[in-house]
Amino acid sequence: MNRVLRMTLSLIVLLSLMAAAKPVTRTFHVHYTFDLHYDAVGYPARLWNPIPFNSTYQHVRSLTFHGTYDRFNLNRDNAYDAGTLYTDWNTSARPKKLEIDMVIETQDRSVPLKTIEKASAQNLPFPDSVKPYLQPTAHIPTDGIIRGVAQRIVGKATDRFAKVKAIYNWCTSHTFRDSKVIGCGSGDVNKMVTQKEVEDVYQHGYYGGKCTDLSSLFVALLRAAEIPAREVFGIRLGKSRFSKALGKSDVKGFATISTWQHCRAEYYIPGAGWIPSDPADITKLELVEKRKYDDPRVQELNAKYLHSWEMNWVGFNHGRDFVLSPKPEQYPINMFGYPYGEVEDEVLDYYDPSHFAYTITSQEITQH
Repeated sequence: MNRVLRMTLSLIVLLSLMAAAKPVTRTFHVHYTFDLHYDAVGYPARLWNPIPFNSTYQHVRSLTFHGTYDRFNLNRDNAYDAGTLYTDWNTSARPKKLEIDMVIETQDRSVPLKTIEKASAQNLPFPDSVKPYLQPTAHIPTDGIIRGVAQRIVGKATDRFAKVKAIYNWCTSHTFRDSKVIGCGSGDVNKMVTQKEVEDVYQHGYYGGKCTDLSSLFVALLRAAEIPAREVFGIRLGKSRFSKALGKSDVKGFATISTWQHCRAEYYIPGAGWIPSDPADITKLELVEKRKYDDPRVQELNAKYLHSWEMNWVGFNHGRDFVLSPKPEQYPINMFGYPYGEVEDEVLDYYDPSHFAYTITSQEITQH
């Protein structure tokens, strides 16, 4: 009898440990409504909308759409494999309407620090697939003042993760969220860092912006320090368990998320893979909760977001300075975190959903 009891208790403990280790899964129904506006009686229109990628931590369980469009296609025909729903309308006075429904499942994402440290210590070579994320783009410089600042921040460190930590902590302590910036910001590091002297930037630099700006600064410095890094463009879906500053919903889990686009970042350590990070949300927590950088709550999130993401968010793509498909009239596009629309050769203002016009809502279905 005692043996049976011990076996039963052991099984209960094992099942409890398995349940505790299982990541939290959340499911959201996301709905897009488009009604494209333009100051003319009859006009053509084209629309490209980002579609989330599938991975171990996020899955598009269903995707349906309907509207008044004349043509559509789903494609990833671009340099970054960015999922795209393309629709267009012929010249007419007919309303330009589209509705998209997605059911998206997410799991919180974190890479254990010991895993990162062990992999970094091995100093393995980079696979060819990540080498493009060492290169500059039109908005992500890796030479000149940026390379000098990166070298100043990392000092004599040779371990890759030690370099990441140094750059991450410098970025979160030398940046702030500027609420005057439109949308997520342009992420143009060339316009952010304008000083000429490395020591001036290192000691006195204090850079404002929104999530794309601050993530891009982090990415530029990491690439300059020879660490592959990239932005991840996406959108918040609902309530954050950490702070309302990082996502909220009503008591039934519903939220209007038309302006909730958010850019995060990843860096690559061979043997550990792509590692999630979010330096920009540190500055948002400081602003919204009116806290200083050395506040324990800010430092708690700072430590967490070095290697984790809370997945009340979904990622679309990693694209910077690339050409969508079919090719727009204006290209390349800076980033693809928002719907992108054109009427003839005029770009619709995706930072202004009410004028574009579009609405995005999210209803959390389950959390377990």
